[in-house]
Amino acid sequence: VVEGRDCMPLTTPAMEIVTHLINDTIEFYKWTLTIADKRVEKWPLMDNPLPTLAISTSYLLFLWLGPKYMKNREPFQLRKTLIVYNFSMVFLNFFIFKELFMATRAARYSYICQSVDYSDDPNEVRVAGALWWYFISKGIEYLDTVFFILRKKFNQVTFLHVYHHCSMFTLWWIGIKWVAGGQSFFGAHMNAMIHVLMYLYYGLASCGPKIQKYLWWKKYLTIIQMIQFHVTIGHTALSLYVNCDFPHWMHYSLICYAITFIVLFGNFYYQTYRRQQPARRDVSSSSKAGKAVSNGTLNGLSKAANGAMLMGSKEEKPQENSGRRKRKGRAKRD
Repeated sequence: VVEGRDCMPLTTPAMEIVTHLINDTIEFYKWTLTIADKRVEKWPLMDNPLPTLAISTSYLLFLWLGPKYMKNREPFQLRKTLIVYNFSMVFLNFFIFKELFMATRAARYSYICQSVDYSDDPNEVRVAGALWWYFISKGIEYLDTVFFILRKKFNQVTFLHVYHHCSMFTLWWIGIKWVAGGQSFFGAHMNAMIHVLMYLYYGLASCGPKIQKYLWWKKYLTIIQMIQFHVTIGHTALSLYVNCDFPHWMHYSLICYAITFIVLFGNFYYQTYRRQQPARRDVSSSSKAGKAVSNGTLNGLSKAANGAMLMGSKEEKPQENSGRRKRKGRAKRD
């Protein structure tokens, strides 16, 4: 009983802190719902964050269980599946790009500062609809990882790959829930066009070696993506500078988010394209030098051997001739 009394003062404050924290979080979430975009609350996946979190959690679970399932199995080829998937993503991203371009042009959006219009204006609803499709496309992109694991391309499932896919889908739910319009269109508009090029590359690469030999522009996709993040930071910083009527906390969060991508994509580009170039040059130069040395050695040895044989033959001839002269001399004396 004494021990129980001694423990009560220690556990009760801790439980009260946890309870207050949970209650405050729930109250804050209820308050945020009062300022959420009413136009999208009945759209699929937008009522609450649980479906999105469940999909992302299932994705992470597959990352853990998938390689174990495929460990002792032959990799799937999935060639036709990949062709259909990649070209479908080309059309989806082009549709998003086209819808954002047409709707924002009709609504006379500004590329410098554009606040969110929560009205039921057809153009504004069209912008919100295109952004919702952009959010859905990020969920579909989880299949990129699924296909890598089923084909046992485990080296492709890097931290950058997982971080990019999982964070984009989860964070864009927040974007659609509260700011489905305004400044949000800029990043989605630019990214959708880049994904058209990216999935076009992957779709063509899926067609086989006859097409792959013409795909020399893979590294430029990474360069374009890094340029995209720099442009995003510049555009967001400009919005803060002109004090644009858009949530500033989202602006600061976007800048920090883009910086993480610059670091990760920059490291990927260096490791993939820059760091390997000197190694490749060394290998090619060493192979050429090896060939030259080996050829030179062989040629030198052969020349030396030929020279030795010639010298030997020259040396033998005088000896033979001198022998004949001596015999002739002895014959004359005799």
